[in-house]
Amino acid sequence: MKKLIFTTLILLLTKNIYSLEKIKLSLDWVPQAEHGGFFQAIANDYYKEVGLEVVIIPGGPQVNTKAMLMSGQVDFNIGGSAGALNYVKQDLPFTVVAAFFQKNPQILMSHPNQNIDDPSQFKGKTIFISNFGRMSFWPFIKSQYNLSDDFLKNYNFNSQPFIEDKQSIQQGYLSSEPFAIKKTAGFSPVIHLLADHGYDAYANTIETALSKIENNPKIVKSFIDASRKGWVSFLNEDPSSAFQLIKKLNPDMPDDKLVYARDMLISFNIIEIEGTKIGSMSDQRWENFYTKSKKLGIYEQEIDYKKAYTLEFSN
Repeated sequence: MKKLIFTTLILLLTKNIYSLEKIKLSLDWVPQAEHGGFFQAIANDYYKEVGLEVVIIPGGPQVNTKAMLMSGQVDFNIGGSAGALNYVKQDLPFTVVAAFFQKNPQILMSHPNQNIDDPSQFKGKTIFISNFGRMSFWPFIKSQYNLSDDFLKNYNFNSQPFIEDKQSIQQGYLSSEPFAIKKTAGFSPVIHLLADHGYDAYANTIETALSKIENNPKIVKSFIDASRKGWVSFLNEDPSSAFQLIKKLNPDMPDDKLVYARDMLISFNIIEIEGTKIGSMSDQRWENFYTKSKKLGIYEQEIDYKKAYTLEFSN
């Protein structure tokens, strides 16, 4: 009898090992600390515990991950609020099922000791912003602080013009440009996190096909639950195993930048806000973002913004 029970247990364990559902997650950029929770979930076997084998597909400047999602090459894609609303605008069958960044890490930054310590002091100053920035976050900040396009200059991802002009402002990403400025110019810029100044878009959202939700809701829920565990571990425990996996896919990523980025995500409460469950979303946030976008003319016609997301899995 004992032998039979032991044999049955081995067969069950073996079946579990070989019956993992293979899932592909495409990133919005090259692997970095901003994706740490997903890598931590792989390293800690959180996905395997719920029957999933997650393969991460790196993004980058030449990679169209949304096209990969739409063609069925990947199961989940990392996106943001605006991209989800565009799915609705174009009547595409994709939606957001979780948001792992409660605050968007987009920033504007200025020089220290120049009396430019708040966006209200941007008036009359040169502001370096990319074309994408002009279409995405700039309208929100411009409207919030009654700023003008007259002083905008193109940001081509070279910070030298900003470094040379102490009265200028430049766009950036919380965990990237400030790190580079400190390395190259020797000073820490003043950081203006746009999420604290009217730009309330979610980031690091999980997008998937409506058919995935309809046909495999258990997979969607399992993926989000395991990812949430990964982010909790990444923020509160040793992240070195996640860093190692990140560097395997992105060998050029410096160790000190990984550490810096994680510290910034924690100190600015990008992922974890007291009283808010990691990965969760709210109807009010989505409504506010859509209403502001519509008012700013980003959407000319009414769209059913509630189709952009579902709270079924994240909350």
